[in-house]
Amino acid sequence: MNKKLTLGLGFLILCSACAPSAIDEAPNEDVDTDGTSTPDSDGNDGGEVVLNFWHIDPGEKGAVYERAVERFEENHPNAQVNVLRIPNDDYKQRMVVAMSGGDPDVFHSWGGSWLNEFVEAGSVMSLDQTDVDFDQYLDVALDNATFEEEIYGVPLGVSLTLFFYNTGIFEELGLDTPKDYDEFMTVVETLRDNDYYPLALANQTGWTGAYYQEYLVNRLAGEGLYDDALQREGAGFDDENYVRANEKIQDLVDMDAFNPGFNGIPYDAGQGRQLMYSEQAAMMLITTSFLNNVRDEAPQYEDDLGVFPFPTIEGGEGDGSNLLGSGAPVWSVYEDTEHEELAIELIKELSNEETSIDYMDSTASMSAYEGLQSDDAFVQQFIDLLQDANYLGMPYDQTMPPSVAQVHLDAAQEVLGNTLTPEEAADLVEEAAQNSLD
Repeated sequence: MNKKLTLGLGFLILCSACAPSAIDEAPNEDVDTDGTSTPDSDGNDGGEVVLNFWHIDPGEKGAVYERAVERFEENHPNAQVNVLRIPNDDYKQRMVVAMSGGDPDVFHSWGGSWLNEFVEAGSVMSLDQTDVDFDQYLDVALDNATFEEEIYGVPLGVSLTLFFYNTGIFEELGLDTPKDYDEFMTVVETLRDNDYYPLALANQTGWTGAYYQEYLVNRLAGEGLYDDALQREGAGFDDENYVRANEKIQDLVDMDAFNPGFNGIPYDAGQGRQLMYSEQAAMMLITTSFLNNVRDEAPQYEDDLGVFPFPTIEGGEGDGSNLLGSGAPVWSVYEDTEHEELAIELIKELSNEETSIDYMDSTASMSAYEGLQSDDAFVQQFIDLLQDANYLGMPYDQTMPPSVAQVHLDAAQEVLGNTLTPEEAADLVEEAAQNSLD
């Protein structure tokens, strides 16, 4: 990158995310009734080494990993890789059990606090003494897997959270993309007055709606408030700027800025995205994986797709270039793998330049590999925004301790549902933080 970002505390010390449905089996494996992968009956014939590799991604991302595995097996003819894809929520539960039993050798994570729990349990190998070339990865992604100054994973991708919008609707109504929050509110009012849902939201699990609070706090108070509240350094989650952010969210709710029933709609089911594709809704605050969804689900919609960052707030202390984002997937190795050298070679293959280019080209996603540019106009726009950013912070639920993260998501959801006041929501999160962190 051209400049070194100021990284959010979550990238530096302390992850959670989302994905689809049933277990996908690679063609070279069987799956037991309990879901664990086993080698083919001849998997160990001739001294062949079997590595188990688990991840969560279907579709094009999964295909990128399969191609990397094929190259690895070609270069290591004595090795067979059993690839197991497990849906996100099941994956998190399965990994807790699997890591205590020595499986898998190589695994997907989101870095952050999720990975750090396994690190603290002694289940993840430090990569510091290996031959992995860490200089080839973006700092922002690599730091997501760094704990106590040791590196426990290598990254493949980076995502950002941005506003996606329908350029055709904006042109029809003579709207420009808003630079500040007052302009944003005018856009919302104009869209609502012309019978569009200004903002599509599918918030059953809470993380999509929480983006609004997290960005608003950043724009109001700057990047330091969250880090200080998390570290318990002179600030808390009941700070007035958390209350102000919650008030602004309820202003949006009160003016019918969102589609009806948003707190009951699961994001993964795609109903929120369908509101965008069908031109019932004009904007959506979501991760850059939305572009991949568009290309899979409604490729014709891309002709009317635009993107802009979260607007600044007049009088706020936050830099308008500050972004929310995350560095994932991160590939890590089980501490007690019996095949350490091959496992290291596999994570290198899963994150090298060839795989990174394939990942960008095939999935409309940014790579964590240093210095890569993209021929895809959207992906290059994401890269440019990241390079120009003053700060990149991870979503709160990926950096808070799990017990606090769930309270944060629940409280943010209730703010959107108008079932908690702004003050009550802030107090709940602060109480959880005091119980967990003080």
